[in-house]
Amino acid sequence: MTEEQRYLFGDLLRQWRTTRKVPQLELASAADVSARHLSFLETGRSVPSRAMVLRLAEHLDVPLRERNQMLLAAGYAPSYGETPLDGSRMTMVRSALRQVLAATEPYPALAVDRHWNLVDANAAVAAFTDGAPDDLLEPPFNVLEFSLDPRGLGPRIINHRQWRRHLLERLDRQIRVTGDPELKALLARLLQYPEPDADEDADAGATLSGDVAIYLRLRSDRGELSFFSTVTTFGTPLDVTVDELSVESFYPADDKTAEFLRLR
Repeated sequence: MTEEQRYLFGDLLRQWRTTRKVPQLELASAADVSARHLSFLETGRSVPSRAMVLRLAEHLDVPLRERNQMLLAAGYAPSYGETPLDGSRMTMVRSALRQVLAATEPYPALAVDRHWNLVDANAAVAAFTDGAPDDLLEPPFNVLEFSLDPRGLGPRIINHRQWRRHLLERLDRQIRVTGDPELKALLARLLQYPEPDADEDADAGATLSGDVAIYLRLRSDRGELSFFSTVTTFGTPLDVTVDELSVESFYPADDKTAEFLRLR
């Protein structure tokens, strides 16, 4: 390992420990090393073994893509492959995604990659996309861009200001963890979309007392529809592609919305 690699690994280790808000002594204890040795790893005075890199990354819950970066920085080959989703080895993964999406019907559910590009969706997602221009629905279809685009879902969102803030905060957290330049570019594009006037949805955007989540509230020809969402990920991924897949499901927050979706 070169001096440069040693210091780069130490920088990454310190960055992740800071991001996860784990004190040095706590991480050292969890990884079964001395605090002195961990300090030397962070400053580049000690060289980590491959097993040590993986152990520290595991305790810090570092995503697989970034674990590969830590290994490379320490002078080792990556441990985790990145298989295209349409590859033959991913048949089981694609099947699992389809089962989750189908099981969510008649409620909308969609699968996205790490950049929020649509991977798959169930038929109920039409509740969100109906009436949108065809060019917005062509691949690559970015879920966040469609949600805030003035020609997409944006004008239908009653609590547009609140929902916009919610999406931007989620994306910002993702950027702070990964530093992904494509996510930074996505955020820059989203910030160019017009922000709703504060007084326009001040009441609609307010979280009501007793609410347990931020609701997506939509205009429709049947009146207001209200949804809350859940996010599902693979529990034990060993492939970067699988690690970065997620399924967002939208469930009715009231009886009126549930009935609307059942009758579609």
